[in-house]
Amino acid sequence: MPDAAAIIPAGGAGLRMGLATPKQFHLLAGAPILIHTIRAVAQAPSIGTIILAVPADQLTTTRQLLVAHNLIDRVQVVAGGEQRQDSVNNGLTLVPETTEFVVVHDGVRPLVTAALIEDCLHAARKTGAAIAAVPVKDTLKAVDDNYRIRKTVDREGLWQAQTPQVARTSLLRRALAAAAHDNFIGTDEASLIARLGAEVTVVTGAENNIKITRPGDLPIAEALLGEKNSMRNSNAMRIGHGYDAHRLVEGRPLVLGGVTIDHPKGLLGHSDADVLTHALCDAILGALGEGDIGKHFPDNDPQYKGINSIKLLTQVMELAKKKGYVLANGDVTVIAQAPKLAPHMAQMRKNLARACDCDADRINLKATTTETMGFTGRGEGIATHAVVLMQQA
Repeated sequence: MPDAAAIIPAGGAGLRMGLATPKQFHLLAGAPILIHTIRAVAQAPSIGTIILAVPADQLTTTRQLLVAHNLIDRVQVVAGGEQRQDSVNNGLTLVPETTEFVVVHDGVRPLVTAALIEDCLHAARKTGAAIAAVPVKDTLKAVDDNYRIRKTVDREGLWQAQTPQVARTSLLRRALAAAAHDNFIGTDEASLIARLGAEVTVVTGAENNIKITRPGDLPIAEALLGEKNSMRNSNAMRIGHGYDAHRLVEGRPLVLGGVTIDHPKGLLGHSDADVLTHALCDAILGALGEGDIGKHFPDNDPQYKGINSIKLLTQVMELAKKKGYVLANGDVTVIAQAPKLAPHMAQMRKNLARACDCDADRINLKATTTETMGFTGRGEGIATHAVVLMQQA
């Protein structure tokens, strides 16, 4: 159960990048940096609400971007402030009072992982606050205004702060209020919390969790993102299998693939008992790792009594799209002794394709008998097998 909200401050102007637009909106691997960041944060299971703080003059543009990338239902947008802590404070106004933790993550750190977010949350649940950081590896030099070395800084015990930075919601509210009261400007959330005397735990971050601040960071991020996507693309194709069977009884219409067929008997079930469409639903849900049709549309729920199963297929495909998948192709075999289904196949394919939002040639339908063997051969029922290939959109 999610117990954390995420605030993503993204109010930078990109001055050091020399860009015409704020750096968070600059394209990286085909999408704005900010979109990559939001997608990464949304992968963390403990994150419920996501709040984005952007410059006031970018609110409309940001909402349009979220719509274009199918994230508008996942993210709330608020105007940022003059300082980072002002943006975080504005974001906090949208955090529900019941939310126990707040995760603050830079809008231009698109390579954060769900695992790192969860590690920081785990530490914060023990101590109240935690941040990601990496130990300093290089020798540090203190330099004067003329770029001359004044001294070498001992790097023992020095860590380079990253985000995410996590705190109990009440603690972060107190830290921000105290800073505002004292006119104190901190460099990050940890610096505000430390002023209260509260403990902040360091969690080992990742070297590739880079913050994009200079032009040279872009090709590095592009390469790292390409590597990350190539690993993800190993999961770009998913196969699912579905099977369903229903009993034939008198007094029920026979519905297959959304087509009502003239036959003395129909299939018995809570919905319209469209065994063909049910098997296709199960195959898609199987490919998505989402259980079966009974899990999503239980046969004891009154809202599904007598429902057209094509509507259920449409809802299954909406779930697939939310998870980033489309139907590459489906192969469905109906096992029935009677009636003859060939005259109805074309309309069935159209119905299924419309529900799956794909061309009809992506769905293949076949019908066979069992030469009078078994329950289908005796005309007691109809069964269907379906196999699908789901592809990442």
